[in-house]
Amino acid sequence: MSYVGPDFDPPQPRRPRRGPLTVALAALVPGALLGWLVYEAVGGSGGSGSGSDTAGPQTSAASPSTAKPWSAPATDDKQKSPSPSHTSRTSTADGPLKGKVVVIDPGHNPGNFSHAAEINRQVDIGTNKKECDTTGTSTNSGYTEARFSLDVAHRLRTILEQQGATVKLTHDGDSPPWGPCVDERARIGNSAHADAAISIHADGSAEGDRGFHVILPASVHAGAADTRPIVGPSRDLGERVAGNFLRVTGEPPSNYVGKGTGLVTREDLGGLNLSTVPKVFIECGNMRDSKDAALLTSGAWRQKAAQGISEGIVSFLRES
Repeated sequence: MSYVGPDFDPPQPRRPRRGPLTVALAALVPGALLGWLVYEAVGGSGGSGSGSDTAGPQTSAASPSTAKPWSAPATDDKQKSPSPSHTSRTSTADGPLKGKVVVIDPGHNPGNFSHAAEINRQVDIGTNKKECDTTGTSTNSGYTEARFSLDVAHRLRTILEQQGATVKLTHDGDSPPWGPCVDERARIGNSAHADAAISIHADGSAEGDRGFHVILPASVHAGAADTRPIVGPSRDLGERVAGNFLRVTGEPPSNYVGKGTGLVTREDLGGLNLSTVPKVFIECGNMRDSKDAALLTSGAWRQKAAQGISEGIVSFLRES
């Protein structure tokens, strides 16, 4: 997800760090750092954190499913988004997530490219208005963010269903044929009374900008937006997802936003502003960087990405 369009504005000013959280995260750093050091040893890093701002706590790590470590975009509506036939499946498997509902929001939609008028209309996200959705970004070779996010969403759904969860997707590529808008994406999670929701993206920054980051909701109370009840649990979810994602994939925290923490807090994303359930976005890497692109276009690595995200969700739901 490049910082252009609806949920692509530059990160918001940095929020003050909270001491107790930083201390708690410190205990989780060793495992993540071990994976980071191994990653560096095989030639992975893309540089030091030079990007701007809004970050959460200091670097943290996570151990398999109890790990609590240390954000994309959604899209919005009102000129009637297509009636979503959201994919919702109740797992028959027994597991730690039995009885839990998880909503997965694949960033963008492959059909957005053919529906410019529909996705460009303005929708209300509480703090202001933005375009319904965007087409997203792509690698230099043309592999789109929409394809990437949908593929990871399918893999993640399979893993979570095997853990016993009921999983709902906000869209499944061709249904609806575009969107849904960012406000509708938030409503899908709200209507499902999701125990956790996650929006999957990949960024579109410059070559040399590397790494992943998880976007957390800021405390927003304006118009239809009131994130105050979900800020705390969303941060918990985001920290667990970030730590497990780092550990499983070896992808480093972003070197261009988040000050190396892998966490960014934003108040300009409709998918977060309008959510009433714990929700985060994850930017799995930068599609415009050649090293990250090599990972994002690999099916084997996308499976690791889904696994890392799932372990963060399992960890969060086991504790909630």
